[in-house]
Amino acid sequence: MPKNNIQPGVYILQSLKNKTYYIGSTINIEERFNEHNLGKVAATKHLRPWILMLFYKTLTTKEARQIEYKLKKFKSRKIIEKIIKNQKITIK
Repeated sequence: MPKNNIQPGVYILQSLKNKTYYIGSTINIEERFNEHNLGKVAATKHLRPWILMLFYKTLTTKEARQIEYKLKKFKSRKIIEKIIKNQKITIK
């Protein structure tokens, strides 16, 4: 993987099939997004196709995973939709 594609961050996808959200973290959003839409991710393959609603850049992979974990703990569609609307994550 070329170094210029490496950017840690948290992403939010939305299924076009049923409007479900999926939260994840990655170091290469283009590659990871394609994996979701090609059915290579077991947790999301049955809800394809997906659209990218947000990619929030972080300084480190560790920070991205911590934010991902916190967002998943909320289990709140309302919070996720507010984050998408504002295009930023303020919880840390």
